[in-house]
Amino acid sequence: MARILLVEDARHSSAAVLHGLLHDAGHEVEQIADGAAALERILHAPPALTLLEVALPRIDGLRVLEAVRSLSDHPIIMLTARTREADRLRGLDLGADDYVCKPFSPREVVARVNTVLRRHAQRRHAARPSAAVAFADADGGAVL
Repeated sequence: MARILLVEDARHSSAAVLHGLLHDAGHEVEQIADGAAALERILHAPPALTLLEVALPRIDGLRVLEAVRSLSDHPIIMLTARTREADRLRGLDLGADDYVCKPFSPREVVARVNTVLRRHAQRRHAARPSAAVAFADADGGAVL
């Protein structure tokens, strides 16, 4: 089970459906509707993945994405009504792992969440040194 941060206005019915489907898929979901609060949460108690709306109060989602990317590779999927190609390219150029336009299929978003989580776990696993590490003994010979 992964902890997912859903940064979206709770008034949208798509957010409620997505929240339920993520929960049904075994994820723990926290919902925040404010960009500044989301940034604080991501930086100080990062979830496994963030689903991030662009249009948010106080700090917009693209600024949240930019701030997070300056510090980490935390997985972020943009969920937004901004569908122009320029908007999508900007989000991806700033480092979004995926960019999903509204209206969207909540089941497809759950599949994308699982895919990004899997890729992120594989990247972290590949970055760790192998368990079989060679060391040099006092004479310069290799010791496993």
